[in-house]
Amino acid sequence: MSLLKTIDTTPSFPPRESVPLPERLISGNPSFKTWAQDVARGEMIHTGVWEATPGETRSIKGETFEFCHILSGVVELTPENGEPVVYRSGDSFVMKPGFVGVWKTIETVRKIYVSVM
Repeated sequence: MSLLKTIDTTPSFPPRESVPLPERLISGNPSFKTWAQDVARGEMIHTGVWEATPGETRSIKGETFEFCHILSGVVELTPENGEPVVYRSGDSFVMKPGFVGVWKTIETVRKIYVSVM
C-alpha cells in the first residue's frame, strides 16, 4: 500500500449520486456526486471529490472534522448564529466537529474533501 495518494480532480470512474435528506433540504433541488478515492485508518479518514448543484441544505458535522478545497463554483456557509462566509475556486476551509449551519451552493461546486471521523 502506498503512503502517497494523489487526488484525481476529474475522475474517470462513475460517482455515487445522491440528494439531501428531506429533513436537511432548505430550498432548491440540489443533487450530489461523490468520487470517493481513499479510505484509511479503519474507515476513519475519507478523501475524494464531491460536487453539488445549486440549492440550500442544513449542514451538521456531528463528530466529523472536514477539510475542503474548492476546485470550482461558489458556496456560502452560514454557521448557526453566525455570519455568512463565501468560498470560491481556490479557497480552503475546515468544518470542525460540532459545526451546524447552512450550506448554500450558489454555483455548482466541486471540492476536494478530507473527512476524519
